[in-house]
Amino acid sequence: MTSWLLVLACTLSGPVAQAQPEQITFHERVRPLPHAYMGPFVRLADGAIVGIEGDTVITSRDGGSTWDSHPLFAEAEQAAALSVRPERALFLTRDGTLLLAFMNERERKWTWSNERRDAPGATLPTYVIRSTDGGQTWGDLHKLHEEWTGAVRDIIQTREGRIILATMKLRHDPGRHAVLTYSSDDDGLTWRASNLIDLGGSGHHGGVSEPTLVELNDGRVWMLIRTNWGRFWSAYSHDGGRYWRVIQPSEIPSSSAPAMLGRLASGRLVLVWNRPHPEGQDSFPLTGGDGLWSEVPVSNHRSELSIAFSEDDGKSWTAPVVIARQPGKWLAYPYVFEPSPGTLWITTMQGAVRVELREDDLVEGG
Repeated sequence: MTSWLLVLACTLSGPVAQAQPEQITFHERVRPLPHAYMGPFVRLADGAIVGIEGDTVITSRDGGSTWDSHPLFAEAEQAAALSVRPERALFLTRDGTLLLAFMNERERKWTWSNERRDAPGATLPTYVIRSTDGGQTWGDLHKLHEEWTGAVRDIIQTREGRIILATMKLRHDPGRHAVLTYSSDDDGLTWRASNLIDLGGSGHHGGVSEPTLVELNDGRVWMLIRTNWGRFWSAYSHDGGRYWRVIQPSEIPSSSAPAMLGRLASGRLVLVWNRPHPEGQDSFPLTGGDGLWSEVPVSNHRSELSIAFSEDDGKSWTAPVVIARQPGKWLAYPYVFEPSPGTLWITTMQGAVRVELREDDLVEGG
């Protein structure tokens, strides 16, 4: 049984109960997972759930109650050269290939200088590796770029079969982040880079970063991007992620933290993210603005994790529902996994949220 506290809220649509210091509280319709793994996760054709935990592949055949594990990198030489950071993405293609995108901790080199407002020579490469046997063995390792990658968050496959991976790169003079995608038409064997989306800025958390992806019903691909400007920005591709030509602010207020956007079996879109200020309030203390964290003052409110749903491809959303709250702590970097239609696992890298909920419970509540 998990060691954190599950607190019942007063009503479905109302706020969760106030947390005591160092306690985490959850919405009344949210329940703890039977395990403490972060994932991300996928479900194989035979029903097994596969996840990645550090440099280990984990597999469950009973819905997450028990797990088997084995090393991701079986060869000693590869295990010595590679180590998967927590910010990663796992995807199962329609042809049954598992794709893991990750940054290699072994090559991490961070050189940030406050005086220079830059990190010359910083490296944290992005890699992709494949498995065609349900995660038992892995190969076809491919380095996509050498530059510092703040995080890898999301992979999708379009209706036409193209695989699109969202990632990012550190730019220089001054230091800032920019985002791009890589696409593959051969089940992840080869990859092609898109144009780079660089909207300027300054700081080791400046610029744009940590995008998430979804294909819209009209065939466009929507990229939702973390910024320091009080809301996510959107980029749209009309050619399956080859190029991003429409780039603009979204209507979704956000903290300086990444979202997870996805399409559920119901056809709805789901969004899990950190709003810019606590529920019921209209402000939150801003930090940064000196070109070190960011070029502008920014909200780093991450003590509440919210969820919303859209029936119309993101044109409108249900009222956000806070599913987890921990004052003074960070509950951020969410993953969303749908093990069966309408059931969602929500896990986070920051704050160790590990919960399950029913989609319809919160759609109705919102």
